[in-house]
Amino acid sequence: MKNTLFAFLTFTLTLSCYGLDRDYVPRAILTKSQEKEVIALAQKCGMEEVSRISTHNMYPSPFRGIRVQGPEQIKDREVSYQVLGMSHSEWLEPGAKPGKGQIKLGNFWAGKPYTRKQTLLKVGKKEYRVGVIRGMTAEECEKILGMFLKGEYELGPAVNKKTIDQVGWDKPNSFSRRGESVSVGFLHKAKDAGFFDLQIKMVGKKLTIEQMFQAIP
Repeated sequence: MKNTLFAFLTFTLTLSCYGLDRDYVPRAILTKSQEKEVIALAQKCGMEEVSRISTHNMYPSPFRGIRVQGPEQIKDREVSYQVLGMSHSEWLEPGAKPGKGQIKLGNFWAGKPYTRKQTLLKVGKKEYRVGVIRGMTAEECEKILGMFLKGEYELGPAVNKKTIDQVGWDKPNSFSRRGESVSVGFLHKAKDAGFFDLQIKMVGKKLTIEQMFQAIP
């Protein structure tokens, strides 16, 4: 037990020496030298600065991937930052190779980074980030999110009560309105476990989840 704890603490301290944020899944942990390669490749692909490196499982396959993120730029409610998806040959199928236009460095390769934008929602003293808002104001989204966080909603007859317990209410993904139809997206409580799309109805102060769809990776 002591040896295990020591190894964990040593690994944590080693990761902290770069001043970067890291979020690695157990089967995809980068070494110090690999991290240097990842950062060098990200710069070759056009990223000026790297602030975060994360790895993820590519369910339902056994493969794993890497995501590199640049520093955030925040203006009012808008958050923007660069994102770069990266591949590692040892974490993919045998014989996997870079695609057209991708840059390779060692066992890693990647294409071009893209800019991701999110909107800040504030409920109480906490902030939540949402990737997509369509046909709604941020204030309307905050009201709905606040009701979900407090459990102030009812379930329609078509909604599975057991499945609703898997929704990560603190992980909103999207808000969308088309006419009278309103849908809200939330990630699963568990990491890399998919997301939910909820079809809701608001009548006065009453919020009802009429339908619920689940996307499983």
